[in-house]
Amino acid sequence: MNRTLKTLTAAAASCMLSAAFFDAHADEGMWLPSLISQRIEDMQAKGFRLTAEDIYSINSASLKDAVVLFGRGCTGELISDEGLLLTNHHCGYSQIQKHSSVEHDYLRDGFWAMNRDEELPNEGLTVSFLERMEDVTDAVLQGYSPEMTETQRDSVVKANSGKLVEKATAEGNGLRATVEALYYGNQYFLFLYREYSDVRLVGAPPSSVGKFGGDTDNWMWPRHTGDFSIFRIYADKDNNPAPYSEDNVPYRPKRHFRISLGGVEEGDFTFVYGFPGRTQEYLMSEGVRYISEVSDPHRIALRTMRLDIQKKYMDAGQAVRIQYSSKNAGVANSWKKWQGEMKGIRKMGTVGKKQEYEKAFMEWARGTEYEGVVERLDSLYGLLEPYSYATDYYGETAYSIELVRFALGYNKKLTESMLSSSTDRIAELRKEMKKMAADFYKDYFIPIDRESFVAVMEAFDRNVTDDFKPEYFKESLTRYGTMEAWADSLWNGSVFADSLKLKKATDSLRLLSEDPAVKFGDAFDDWYKKEIRPVTKRLNSEITLLNRDYMRGQMEFSPDRVFYPDANLTLRVAYGSVQGYSPADGIYYKPVSTLEGIMEKDNPEIFDYNIPQRLREIHAAKDYGPYTVTDSKGNITVPVCFIATNHTSGGNSGSPVINADGDLIGINFDRVWEGTMSDIVFDPDLCRNISLDIRYVLFIIDKVAGAGHLLEEMDFVSDR
Repeated sequence: MNRTLKTLTAAAASCMLSAAFFDAHADEGMWLPSLISQRIEDMQAKGFRLTAEDIYSINSASLKDAVVLFGRGCTGELISDEGLLLTNHHCGYSQIQKHSSVEHDYLRDGFWAMNRDEELPNEGLTVSFLERMEDVTDAVLQGYSPEMTETQRDSVVKANSGKLVEKATAEGNGLRATVEALYYGNQYFLFLYREYSDVRLVGAPPSSVGKFGGDTDNWMWPRHTGDFSIFRIYADKDNNPAPYSEDNVPYRPKRHFRISLGGVEEGDFTFVYGFPGRTQEYLMSEGVRYISEVSDPHRIALRTMRLDIQKKYMDAGQAVRIQYSSKNAGVANSWKKWQGEMKGIRKMGTVGKKQEYEKAFMEWARGTEYEGVVERLDSLYGLLEPYSYATDYYGETAYSIELVRFALGYNKKLTESMLSSSTDRIAELRKEMKKMAADFYKDYFIPIDRESFVAVMEAFDRNVTDDFKPEYFKESLTRYGTMEAWADSLWNGSVFADSLKLKKATDSLRLLSEDPAVKFGDAFDDWYKKEIRPVTKRLNSEITLLNRDYMRGQMEFSPDRVFYPDANLTLRVAYGSVQGYSPADGIYYKPVSTLEGIMEKDNPEIFDYNIPQRLREIHAAKDYGPYTVTDSKGNITVPVCFIATNHTSGGNSGSPVINADGDLIGINFDRVWEGTMSDIVFDPDLCRNISLDIRYVLFIIDKVAGAGHLLEEMDFVSDR
């Protein structure tokens, strides 16, 4: 609030401000499926033809049983009664990359299992079905009294939550549970999942389809990316979760989606069912100002350095491109999202509007239990800012160095193995270390990591004040003189820079605590844990407590406002409609894209736009099969992507997009760049989710990959 708070003089402005800026728009919101009956009338008024029980039921199969949490940050959906699963290409990217080599470059060439025996297992990959969710607020807060400190309250919440989780998962058999806080701890829900760990790769288009447009097109519209991959869930003979085994059989789901061949038109009802990751819709103005004016700009600049270095080497050779494709995508995704978020927050004047709302709230709060809440929050954010800044810089600089992160993790296991008296435990740790080393060196290229070290650590030195730098950093830089000299010493002196040296040191039972990479990591880790994190933890704890009060106060202050809980990677419903948008004066984006746009962008000289020759041949022959539309120019072509007004976030990647009858019409994979601020503030004019048209998925499987046997498992409907 620019460090000052002014009182609004006209009480009437309170109602005006509340209504003008903070009413939930028609398509805004991420709703809990178990409470969807509260929204079902609005959904049906907009064209939805199913019931709340069709969406979520614990007594019979419902749409929720066809949706999974894919890994720990994406969504997937079941499309056959034999465990066939769709998600995004970028969600399955790390699995595709792990199976790739120069000899078998599945990233470049794609992968298709032509029979069940060719499907590839993926160690560590899981999918989780939501069994049920329930409000457990009373049970979580049992034994709590207002006289308790926040620390005491946390202890009560943790203990009670642990008991609830233990009781819910007592059956075992793949069950896991979490208790999640909603509305800043004003409400608690238990989420019970059944987790499957035998998940095999079935198919993936080449990156020239699945990642078409690369980072240039990422977050942009119009989009022409075939962002999908296919997996299959396996279970034991009784359909229960089981570790990978050749004896396992395809999972038989309670429910799977029928696939619509009817397509989409502007105005059509759309429904996204998935696991959005994190939103902060109720963050106060100072928190938003820090994100848009401080954090995002600095993190963008730091990642730009790393991306430029990675691109230079990736463009120079196939081996490095394969090694760093997944890493590069991970760095670039947030980098570009932050740019749109920052621009959107500024364009909407979000900070100023929140400040006006907070002034109105303070006027209303006089003489109530909420008096002073906003002022105290404002003060705490001011105290927190330099520590948040240091945390951001630590995460994007010292903590981003691959060699250092590997050294810390490996040395921890090595030290434990040398101190352990258990032969079995030592053997287990040695096995883990061997795999850790193999995975690291397979995808590690020293020149990228070394140049990144010099670039980001020089930025750390320039932009972080001396009182927020570790003494180790200041002393070392004085000793070496330049970051280049420090890098030379680090990579020349660390055994972790050479797999053979590391193996020799490990075999000789050498302690590696004095290795320069370990010392670097330990020093920064120690500084962060002792000087930064305790302060941020204390201040954030106080902010959390006040936010709980502020959230409750907002609900009383704005009784006509519809409040939905922030996303926290739990299953949610979002609904809207297919709709274009106008990002600037004189520009209007239509809501659909087609194969014609791919051919316009096709360029064999640019890796991200060099489409498969097979796709060129199909386009030339107009051999599209049944997956066609007629575009605005009268061309018979293939639909590729569409946009809609659904409120989505990270974690919704791979979510099923369904129509008014509950049939699958697309796979959600992105948002438009101008609307990425929707994690903080939703603009109905600009916020659009981007989805892959299911007909393009079928077209690629059938006509490009020649994997039509997969279509034989699916159930189709034509509803136009």
